[in-house]
Amino acid sequence: MIFGRSERGKPPVEPVTLKILVAGGFGVGKTTLVAAVSEIRPLRTEEYLTEAGRPVDDTTGVEAKHTTTVAMDFGRITLREDLVLYLFGTPGQERFWFMWDELSEGSLGAVVLADTRRLEDCFAAVDYFERRSIPFLVAVNCFEGSDRYPEEDVRQALDLDDGIPVVLCDARDRRSVRDVLVGVVQHAMDYGAEHREAVTT
Repeated sequence: MIFGRSERGKPPVEPVTLKILVAGGFGVGKTTLVAAVSEIRPLRTEEYLTEAGRPVDDTTGVEAKHTTTVAMDFGRITLREDLVLYLFGTPGQERFWFMWDELSEGSLGAVVLADTRRLEDCFAAVDYFERRSIPFLVAVNCFEGSDRYPEEDVRQALDLDDGIPVVLCDARDRRSVRDVLVGVVQHAMDYGAEHREAVTT
């Protein structure tokens, strides 16, 4: 993508930049999702898991995981010439949740990444965004070997309102992640429009 005057003489485009959070439980694939789609080298704040953290870091189901995000992941993707998303991946462990308030400032919306093998791990993220009226969708990361469930079953298990989108994705696949991001932007725009209409009526 090149910003500036085009060959046809069109004026330069000043893109709108939007902030999207990527949240969810420990080991659900947030860092992978940001890296899969970012057009810049993603910023990572990962540290190795230690013996001292074993009592608080539940690695059941993600035994091969050796690192964890301690502050945030950051990436960027240009959806259109006039629309750029800044992605902020939140830390998954409870002891780092104090970072969420800082990261959520100015965000348009959020992706709550879920793993059906550990679905309860995303309850905290769902509750966080619901309480703060931040529009979000739930993206089920389809890990190899995990059972696949219909989106409606996931919705019921998480006790989500009908208006909250639930989608299936592969956090390793750029196209799949891009579709998720397009979905959360559209949902956030619709959510904002509905709330503005409610205020004016």
